[in-house]
Amino acid sequence: MSQTEQPLLEVSAVDLVLNKRLLLEKIDFKIAPGEILTIIGPNGAGKTTLLRVALGLQRPTTGRVSQRQGLTIGYMPQRLQLDPTFPLTVKRFLFLACKNDRSKVLPLLEEVGATHVFESALKNLSGGEMQRVLLARALIRDPELLVLDEPVQGVDVHGQIELYQLISKVRDRRGCAVLMVSHDLHLVMAATDHVLCLNRHICCSGTPESVTNDPAFLELFGPSAVKDIAIYVHDQNHHHDECATCSRRLGND
Repeated sequence: MSQTEQPLLEVSAVDLVLNKRLLLEKIDFKIAPGEILTIIGPNGAGKTTLLRVALGLQRPTTGRVSQRQGLTIGYMPQRLQLDPTFPLTVKRFLFLACKNDRSKVLPLLEEVGATHVFESALKNLSGGEMQRVLLARALIRDPELLVLDEPVQGVDVHGQIELYQLISKVRDRRGCAVLMVSHDLHLVMAATDHVLCLNRHICCSGTPESVTNDPAFLELFGPSAVKDIAIYVHDQNHHHDECATCSRRLGND
């Protein structure tokens, strides 16, 4: 981001205290147009809480959250809670979110590789199919900022790789920024530009390579995590199906 370019979203000196518990402390970050920024951290670190603050769903106790005027945001939740007896199809689910132009639903499903589930009941989708449908729904408003909370939740490792690759392709095709929460250290590092390591406060931040060499990251996740992650920080020409390490992680060895 150039010095004159306004960030899409900026969080400045944010603290959050709820029920006398300090959930977030002195949080600062910004996200530029076209950037993929991933928040990682252990369970209970405040990752989803930080997303809620950034989206304006939770007011910080102190500090400031600012969005560029007129910013369009698409949001993909961590999971969708559905009554299994509720007969809702993918078609109806997306039509409900696309009141003004239903003609865009099939192209969106095609973009995320899920046209085959158009007439399917949501309750019958696999984990990967559901995440693709939720991603399509998040894209309905042509967002400048795509916010994804654990976008590979409930998906097997092969599906996770495909979803992270899809997210990168969506960013490249649309030019949107992506703010993502993930707990998967191994795969997400190859799919992001900038990493923010959170444990109620920001332990470290930077490129994937710089973060994995930071003492604060080593203290939080341990040296064994760095050894595994290094394998997954591939260059743009990497093909997972040709990589012996990826094959082992996928159970092909």
